[in-house]
Amino acid sequence: MTGGTLTRADLAEALHHEVGLSRTDSSQLVEQILDEMCDALARGENVKISGFGTFVLRDKGERIGRNPKTGIEVPIAPRRVLTFRASQMMRDRIIAG
Repeated sequence: MTGGTLTRADLAEALHHEVGLSRTDSSQLVEQILDEMCDALARGENVKISGFGTFVLRDKGERIGRNPKTGIEVPIAPRRVLTFRASQMMRDRIIAG
C-alpha cells in the first residue's frame, strides 16, 4: 500500500501474502483480532500491543466549553474517550521515515 489509509482488507491481504493463509482465513483472523480489541475496550480494559502502542480509555469529567461562533458558554457532559499512545519503537520508525 502506498499512501492513503490502511484498511481491514489491506491487513487481510498482507496476511495472505506474508503468512500464506487463505484470503478467507486471513480476513477472519483480522476480524477476530479487531473484535477482541473492541470487546476489551468495551469492558473498560486498555489494549497494549508491544512495539506498537497502547489504546487507553480515559474518563473526562463535565466541564464548561464555549461556542466559538457565539461565545456562549455551554456545559460539556462527562464522557469516556479513547486515546492512543505510540510505543517508543513506533515513534522511532515514524521519525526515521
